[in-house]
Amino acid sequence: MTLNVQFITMVSMVIGGFYLGIAHDTYERFAYLWRRKRFFAYLFAIVFWISQASIVFILLYRANYGELRVYIFLACLLGFSIYQLFAANLYRKLLNGILMILRKIFTFLLTIFKVVVIYPLHLLIRILFAILKMAGNIVLSLINFLLLPFIMVAKLLYRLLPKKIKKYFDKKSSFYSIIEFIYSKLRSLMSFLRR
Repeated sequence: MTLNVQFITMVSMVIGGFYLGIAHDTYERFAYLWRRKRFFAYLFAIVFWISQASIVFILLYRANYGELRVYIFLACLLGFSIYQLFAANLYRKLLNGILMILRKIFTFLLTIFKVVVIYPLHLLIRILFAILKMAGNIVLSLINFLLLPFIMVAKLLYRLLPKKIKKYFDKKSSFYSIIEFIYSKLRSLMSFLRR
């Protein structure tokens, strides 16, 4: 391995260590989402470290075709240490600031979505239900108004019938009782809808 390749490898591994520090802090910032569920905590930790090791190895492969030497690990550790000493606090503050801005943007967009879509839709549904309820009340009141004279006449006629005919109607599920049943159901439905 030439000195030029060794130098490129060293710089690449220092950058790789620095990147690992950033990736680790980013992972730790979001780890609270799955830390309570032990299975997911282990799964995500394994996936995270395998993916980060793969990225660093790709970087090493680009630098020296994947040759491993002791100084490569030391350079990686040096990059991680530089990150921890000089950039960790700044990056964490920057990450928290970015997340706060994204949260505010999301809240703003959600509020706009509620104002533009959800609230008008909710109001439209309430208006439609109110119109349907009003139309139903009008129709039931009209039916009640139109049927009332017929029911009163049917009751009067039924009272005037001789006893033999009344018994015949009682045995055969009379027309009067059917009308009275329908009328009582319509009245109960109308009173329920008016609540």
